[in-house]
Amino acid sequence: MTVRTRIAPSPTGFLHLGTARTALYSWAYARHHGGQFVLRIEDTDVARSTQDSVNQILKAMQWLGLGYDEGPIYQMERLARYRAVAEQLIASGHAYRCYCTPEELDAMREAQRARGEKTRYDGRWRPEPGKTLPTVPEGLPPVIRFKNPSDGDVSWNDLVKGPISISNTEIDDLIIVRPDGVPTYNFAVVVDDWDMKISHVFRGDEHINNTPWQINIFGALGAPLPRFGHHPIILGEDGLKLSKRRGAVSVTAYEEAGYLPEAMCNYLARLGWSHGDDELFTREQMVQWFDGSHLAKSPAQWDPAKLAWVNAHYLKLADDTRLAKLVQQQLATRGVVVMDLDHLARACALFKDRCNTTVELADWLQMYFAPVSPSAADIAAHVVEAAKPAIRALREQFTTLEWTKEAIAAAMKAALTAHGLKMPQLAPALRVLVCGRAQTPSIDAVLALFSRDRVLERLARV
Repeated sequence: MTVRTRIAPSPTGFLHLGTARTALYSWAYARHHGGQFVLRIEDTDVARSTQDSVNQILKAMQWLGLGYDEGPIYQMERLARYRAVAEQLIASGHAYRCYCTPEELDAMREAQRARGEKTRYDGRWRPEPGKTLPTVPEGLPPVIRFKNPSDGDVSWNDLVKGPISISNTEIDDLIIVRPDGVPTYNFAVVVDDWDMKISHVFRGDEHINNTPWQINIFGALGAPLPRFGHHPIILGEDGLKLSKRRGAVSVTAYEEAGYLPEAMCNYLARLGWSHGDDELFTREQMVQWFDGSHLAKSPAQWDPAKLAWVNAHYLKLADDTRLAKLVQQQLATRGVVVMDLDHLARACALFKDRCNTTVELADWLQMYFAPVSPSAADIAAHVVEAAKPAIRALREQFTTLEWTKEAIAAAMKAALTAHGLKMPQLAPALRVLVCGRAQTPSIDAVLALFSRDRVLERLARV
């Protein structure tokens, strides 16, 4: 069997973190087995679906590096197919038209609640042998309902949860096509997975209750059943479900916040899957290891500190030219234009070990390209009277010496000797005046990345 997986986001908002994790699992499983990965856009919620959301989903998938082999496939372009399959189900006796008005359905549910019963469709338009159906009302467009089996169980061996069984008596006659001809989720997803030959479906465990309906529709169509794997939800820091309707940050927002895609994939993978004790691994390693086993049965909690730690690891490993381009973009959003990427790359190499994100890296490197404003407290604490003569003398030396880290270090050493100072009396003062902060990497290396004129200008404050 050819393994074919899919991700099917709804374009009613951004690609949120839970869907991104599902996409990662589906992609990795297909790649592990040499199969195909399909992107489907489930856009039948016409009122809430937007092209902007579609664009953001595609951008997020590209940023994560989750390339798809087919798609994007849009459900609203397949309406004729859904209608044809619905008619096929009616013809085979597995579906029927229902003419209940919204008012009738409300009254039905109210009566059931009054009797202490579970609210459900009462089957008044469901055809049965010997049953007389109501008179079809004029001018009322019907819905189409799936005629769910009235007895027996729906069972499957879930890739994550193991054996699951639900009685058909717990399942209603599902609406599969609305009065406007647009299919409902549980019907469209079955037709899509059937047509697209999807072999394995990974999704959040909030879909477990949908699965019996879908399995029964697959059966009514005589279609092959995919394997289902329902992984637990991701919890937010507050212990509640992380979701786009509860303010979960989008995948693209993490890109804008300075995270690297390889770090995000690594972190998302570990939120519900493990390979021994490995915490850090590449996408290639994940593909090698991800065979569908070792998926957690319990929810994982989003941990920003852990994500920052993972991102810091990948930041240290990242190519400096690549980081320079990312920092260039970060600085541009602040109105700071940097043209010399070679210079920026050298600065990234010096500072990246101190950072968790490219935003933090840009915070450091902005001092090379924009004015700095040391705080009065830092000036008072570090630019002390005892250091000022040495700073003035050092500035004079800086006007003529070779502008290298080694020459700057030698000049500083000479200034310390000439003025009877220790490095902790001079270096913090130079940092505050030139960098705007009292803590930096080795000051000689930091100064060497500045232009000579900028250092002279900032030291002239003394």
